[in-house]
Amino acid sequence: MRQRVDVLGSKIDVVSWVDAIERVMSWATRRESKYVCACNVHVVVTAKRDVHLAKAIEHADLATPDGMPIAWCLRRAGIRDQKRINGPDLMLQLCTRAGEDGIPIFLFGSATTTLAALRTKLLARCPNLLIAGMYSPPFRKFSEAEDAEIAAMINASGAGIVFVGLGCPKQELWMEQEHGKIEAVMIGVGAAFDYHAGTLKRAPGWMRNSGLEWLFRLAAEPRRLWRRYLVTNSVFIAAMTAQRIRAKK
Repeated sequence: MRQRVDVLGSKIDVVSWVDAIERVMSWATRRESKYVCACNVHVVVTAKRDVHLAKAIEHADLATPDGMPIAWCLRRAGIRDQKRINGPDLMLQLCTRAGEDGIPIFLFGSATTTLAALRTKLLARCPNLLIAGMYSPPFRKFSEAEDAEIAAMINASGAGIVFVGLGCPKQELWMEQEHGKIEAVMIGVGAAFDYHAGTLKRAPGWMRNSGLEWLFRLAAEPRRLWRRYLVTNSVFIAAMTAQRIRAKK
């Protein structure tokens, strides 16, 4: 039975790595139209003020605790052994399993050059992986005709898993919109395309496990990310503190 914990209004699934992988692979084998949201601090704080994103997370077939602070929230709620189920690592583990099980994947998002590098790196890591297709969409809202063409292209590819790298909230809103139209499991993986393609350096493991990945990313891209982390981290800490005070009362 599905178990979820409320984190600032977003319902996050209690799930292990094994359960997450098996659940996705089961859907992918049957080419069921499902979608997975990887929820970090930025996602849940954005959802708090964006009703459309909040609805997308609510309707997701799986909403994983992507950031360590989100995993910590689940632990405080009584899920003692909850792990961080993050998009980049989930993508790699699923690519490995997809290669072993013969499930084709599709890469949707990012730039054409990044996709080309990503394809090379993934095949070097998972030689048996079947990459059914790749598509770099325009950086604007898609028309209804474009949406229909994209769905038809992905369905025709035979992919069982679609990795979506459009960034938050665009990828979550797109997946909810395509739910029931695309015959595959869609997984929003954020910056995973850049990490695995080698175009963006990822924080070392100890920083990721200590909840400090945001600091590494801020140091790498201060001009682009300073406002995002200043606002979202402050809002998250204040909101969680208020939520704990209300719970105690």
